[in-house]
Amino acid sequence: MTDYKIRHFSSAVAVARVGEGLLARTLPRAEWTHEAHLAATTYLLLEHPEIELDSALPGLIRTYNESVGGVNNDSQGYHDTITRAYLHGVRLFLAEADRAAPIQELVNELLHAPMGQRDWPLRFWSTERLMSVEARRGWVEPDVAALP
Repeated sequence: MTDYKIRHFSSAVAVARVGEGLLARTLPRAEWTHEAHLAATTYLLLEHPEIELDSALPGLIRTYNESVGGVNNDSQGYHDTITRAYLHGVRLFLAEADRAAPIQELVNELLHAPMGQRDWPLRFWSTERLMSVEARRGWVEPDVAALP
């Protein structure tokens, strides 16, 4: 895995900006990073419980991608299995986290937790299976280990 510098969130406002930016499709494309994906998911789970993310998140990401000039096809854009794996991971993290902590602290802690790592899905899927068109288009079961 290539080393990279984790982009932390300095405030609850910064986290909300990402979450609301996804909903409103106003977040600049350059800011839609790995960290932003996790921050938006955490924000939506905690601040918008009325949104049923299992069904809504795929459409939110797809329409956001298109709104910033991206495409969702067999090789780029929305990836269903990865999105659903991280949604599961964020829920696992939040189940054990101190939800009284400020949201930016939760997100920053998540970014250092196993389920916040960029390679976390590869603990459960082979690269070949995870990067397949089938996995991009829809959920595929892990082939290396079961999700916790």
